[in-house]
Amino acid sequence: MVRRLISIILLCMFFIPLTLFSSTKFGYKGLIYVNSARVLPKGYLEFFAGTRYFGKVANFGGSGNAFTLWNVQAFTSFNYGLNSNVELAISPIIYQDTNNDKGNALDGQANVPDNLFVSVKVGCLGAENSNFLYGGILQTKIPTAESYNIIYEPYSAGNVEVGVMGIASYYNNITFPDEDWSFHANLGYWNHYDVGEELTDDPNDPKPNSMSSELIFGLGTRIPAGTFDFSGEINARYFLNRPPVTAYSREYVSYLTAGIYYNPYRWLSFQMGIDIRLLSQEDLSVYHNTALSPPSIKNTPNYPDWRCLLGVRFSILPFSLGSTPESEFQRDARNKKQLFKRMLDETQNTENAEDEVEALRKKRLRIEQELQRIRELLEQEEQKKKKNN
Repeated sequence: MVRRLISIILLCMFFIPLTLFSSTKFGYKGLIYVNSARVLPKGYLEFFAGTRYFGKVANFGGSGNAFTLWNVQAFTSFNYGLNSNVELAISPIIYQDTNNDKGNALDGQANVPDNLFVSVKVGCLGAENSNFLYGGILQTKIPTAESYNIIYEPYSAGNVEVGVMGIASYYNNITFPDEDWSFHANLGYWNHYDVGEELTDDPNDPKPNSMSSELIFGLGTRIPAGTFDFSGEINARYFLNRPPVTAYSREYVSYLTAGIYYNPYRWLSFQMGIDIRLLSQEDLSVYHNTALSPPSIKNTPNYPDWRCLLGVRFSILPFSLGSTPESEFQRDARNKKQLFKRMLDETQNTENAEDEVEALRKKRLRIEQELQRIRELLEQEEQKKKKNN
């Protein structure tokens, strides 16, 4: 336990400075952006911190003097499993570049803090023994930032916003979902509740006269490979009702994201992702005869053409996850093994029914495969334990 606490402290010392250059992630299990339909077990508490950033070097005319345009964001999230189907997330964005002079930190160039997101996720829904799981998320944005309508970030008008999302997941191995590939699909709706909000400093500039709203899409797969996982996903945003021309980022956009995850312990994982913009409409914001500031670099769209992401996640509760991971794993494996043996005994007692013979044969074959997998994992853990000793 002491060793685990020391590791957490060292991680915080390393990562907190890094999160001054980052982006949004709400701590849920899944991919970089695309959510899975699983939730944390009851009583589990996890902490997530990450960084997403974009930078571009440019010159002032032909003088040869260069400057770097940055858009960075820092975020954290606390996630708690309320029960076997419900998870709560509180996710403050602690730093956001504004690329204007309207923030409350760094001479107006940043929001510290930015907005706060609170969400409830329902998941692990589906038929027993089915490879498909379903879920959903209800989320709200609480405006705590100093500056809004920020270039290179999704549109925000500085009001309370609400969204819902549906989730479907397929796990190739439902018994050990983290041991095999999985596929996930998300479809969400986001309402900005921005009627009458001022988007610039000029009160005569256009204001939203109806609520701006978006559809959010996401598809992705995750493939485990030992202590590493790999993922690929596509996510997109499409306005059902656009904000006025004085809003940044009012265009359709989609990104391809590649992710890699390193899982050295059950209670600790690191992740890295790279976003590549696939499609985006031309800049639909209007800078002439409005108070909306044009981009610092000409012909730079409202959405970056690339972004880099870094993140770390570790479990706070239960403490047993960090004490003796081998014995904890063995305990879970033995419980599953006993359950499978009871299921085998039950199937043997009902094999006389001819119409169930084929179904029972397939069921027994699957159970035997799972038992073999448990034996192999137990042997691996025993070998690791002997090496550590």
